[in-house]
Amino acid sequence: MGEITGRQVFAVTAGAFAIIIGVNLVMAYKAVSTFPGLEVKNSYVASQQFDTRRAAQEALGWKVTPRYAAGQLEIAVTGPEGQPLQVDGFAAMVGRTTERRHDMQPEFAYEGGRFVAPVELARGRWELRVRAQAADGTPFEQRLILTVKG
Repeated sequence: MGEITGRQVFAVTAGAFAIIIGVNLVMAYKAVSTFPGLEVKNSYVASQQFDTRRAAQEALGWKVTPRYAAGQLEIAVTGPEGQPLQVDGFAAMVGRTTERRHDMQPEFAYEGGRFVAPVELARGRWELRVRAQAADGTPFEQRLILTVKG
């Protein structure tokens, strides 16, 4: 085995740093390109009505419960006494919590006190963004986490 030269030490050190910097650049690109981080365009404007909207929504007393089995997503919306509700303008966005490429907006049908849609969900954690409107026009929005186990 020969002696280690200054050029060899420099080449190994430069190569190691090049790999580290390259990986960091790829990870930074992936982080920015898969999750924009924006919920609203102007957070100050959105915050001005937040408490009013939240209080109106809480006064409805609705409870939203998701369930997934055999390729079917069911979302139950119940009133304060636990009775099923058929609400106006029901829609739900289904997606992963970390990236938006899996986002989908299934067409729901009201069946047996639940909103039902055929959806194929892989194992893991899913986010549901439910939107509806009460008969008096009060908007309802809620985020739910659904874990698919099998």
